[in-house]
Amino acid sequence: MKILYSYLLKYKKLLILALLLAAVNQVFSLLDPAIFRHVIDDYATKYKEYSTSEFFKGIGFLLMLAVGAALISRIAKNFQDYFLNVITQKLGADIYTDGLSHSLKLPYSVFEDQSSGQTLGILQKVRTDSEKLISSFVNVLFTSIVGIIFVGVYAFTVHWIIAPIYLCAIPIIGLLSSSFGKKIKIIQKTIVQETTALAGSTTESLRNIELVKSLGLSQQEISRLNNITDKILLLELKKVKYIRSLSFIQGTTVNLLRTSILLLMMYLIFTQAITTGQFFTLFIYSFYIFGPLQELGNIINVYKEAEVSLNNFKDIMDTPVDPKPANPEKIEQIHRLEFDTVTFRHKSSTTNALSQISFSTQTGNTIAFVGPSGSGKTTLVKLLLGLYRPKEGNIFYNGISFDRVDLDSLREKIGFVSQDSQLFSGTIRENLLFVNPKASDEECYEVLYKANCHTLLERADSGLDTVIGEGGVKVSGGEKQRLSIARALLRKPNLMIFDEATSALDSLTEEGINKTIREISAGGNHITLMIAHRLSTIMHADTIYVLERGNIIESGKHDELIEMKGLYFAMWRQQIGERKLIVDSAVLDAEKRMN
Repeated sequence: MKILYSYLLKYKKLLILALLLAAVNQVFSLLDPAIFRHVIDDYATKYKEYSTSEFFKGIGFLLMLAVGAALISRIAKNFQDYFLNVITQKLGADIYTDGLSHSLKLPYSVFEDQSSGQTLGILQKVRTDSEKLISSFVNVLFTSIVGIIFVGVYAFTVHWIIAPIYLCAIPIIGLLSSSFGKKIKIIQKTIVQETTALAGSTTESLRNIELVKSLGLSQQEISRLNNITDKILLLELKKVKYIRSLSFIQGTTVNLLRTSILLLMMYLIFTQAITTGQFFTLFIYSFYIFGPLQELGNIINVYKEAEVSLNNFKDIMDTPVDPKPANPEKIEQIHRLEFDTVTFRHKSSTTNALSQISFSTQTGNTIAFVGPSGSGKTTLVKLLLGLYRPKEGNIFYNGISFDRVDLDSLREKIGFVSQDSQLFSGTIRENLLFVNPKASDEECYEVLYKANCHTLLERADSGLDTVIGEGGVKVSGGEKQRLSIARALLRKPNLMIFDEATSALDSLTEEGINKTIREISAGGNHITLMIAHRLSTIMHADTIYVLERGNIIESGKHDELIEMKGLYFAMWRQQIGERKLIVDSAVLDAEKRMN
């Protein structure tokens, strides 16, 4: 709860004001029974002692006091609710934005180890639970404490023995609530964990809805998610059982205590120790005291939920962010890149993903990395982007060590096109301007044509304002990739990285993109780094590095590697053979159609 307290300190003045208004609201609402006592004792039971005018004048004065007290109570309540809403909304927004900001600064490996949507589920849950807890504290718990103090003082002035009887109910109910609260906390912790996991699983299913529906797995996914929901339901029912048990025991205890107090006060009336008006006032006050105490079970449930959510939030905030150098050096323009015996191993792996990788390149050069699946190509790109940190060796940008570089400024100079095109819901313009908000329409059209997006533009009725939908669902796979390439070009980067950028394109489009890549490289203002499975994509590269099991086993130009007759030659021969089979099949099909 310390983390919630730290956020509340920012609004301590507003909170003090809300508590003051809550106290005013409660005190003035409690004045009504006290006024009612005088109505009974001074007038209702002594009406024969007054003339008609005196009677109604006295009664009218007391009733006006009651109306005034109710009016002040109502005004205080309205302002209390307003300021309390301001606090809860601002505090909830602070928690959410701080959590989101911190999450975006976490190492990339953290997001690899959890389901999509899990972090978002935690942040949404802690925001809601914190708001409910603060509201319950002020509106129920604090006002109950004010009421108990008021009634305790009043009861003591009426008769000394009544106040202890009233106040002894509090520890009894508190002890009962504490014993049940421990069990509720354990169940609630499991519920939050399962609910967060369900949020992650649901997000994954919806994000991959194309795959789910295409393979006819909708019912399977529904069953899987329903199993998790059923598990949460059983836990919720178990929690409800404890809460209802607590509520039953609390209610029974409260009724026994109220009956005991009623019996005591009847005895005091019989002995004429208290008046009839005092009896009725204390009886009404019992509802003010014992009513909120019966809500203690719900308050404990809210507290336990918030406690679990805040602990999960604290885990996020305690996760170390990507380390940054004390005095980072900004890279204005990348003109040299070097890997110096870089080794990397994933946390869950027993073998290195990359071992002793060394190479260097500079502006105007195009280098490429090829190799079988799992050889470390994508890992190398993630190291280059700063998503992973080398376990051994170092990476240099313009001769500056990786540990001394301002990665944010470095990444602004990089254009990255991944094999999985990642587009956002919205228009073509919004997807492009995501990487360069200041780009003009002319610049947008320029990069679209460079990336061979002219066919998409021909179908785009609204030009750049054409909506492509979440993830680009209204465009083909090849068009998604071309938009990703156009977006990368819009940054006007010094380093262009293509990670299987043409994997989703047909041969004609692939050739068009390859031509664009060659034009970029020929300009002499970029370093181009390519990861490719199709060797025809990287034939023009100045240097090709062949990876196998995380090691560079061959390097050189295309022709040089062919002459080596090693792994690159074997891959080339396999792909040439596949192309020949495709061509032969096409010829046979054409001959059949002619015949």
